[in-house]
Amino acid sequence: MEDCLFCKIIDGEIPSKKVYEDEYVYAFLDIDPKAPFHAVFVPKKHIKSPADINAENSLYVAKIYEAISAVAKSENLENGFRVVANCGKDGGQTVGHLHFHLLARRYLQWPPG
Repeated sequence: MEDCLFCKIIDGEIPSKKVYEDEYVYAFLDIDPKAPFHAVFVPKKHIKSPADINAENSLYVAKIYEAISAVAKSENLENGFRVVANCGKDGGQTVGHLHFHLLARRYLQWPPG
């Protein structure tokens, strides 16, 4: 997608601090972290939001969760972590490319406050 921030990060047009990459997933540290460890996981295929996941692209979601598990292990997040995906304006999605936040290394209360 031509004007997508995350597509530009994946393509290397915008610098990022990569924490994981394979043929399906790119993950990088969030530039405005909400926890001591905060990474963003994006599919390399442009999918607009969680509302656009379907049978043809759901493999990317599985691959993202596999990547999250791998990073959680490599970062020693044994105390736990939270995975968040926002959907649409009212859901708090600010970039129109499916992405998952991995937050860790602090107590994350519920409901978020």
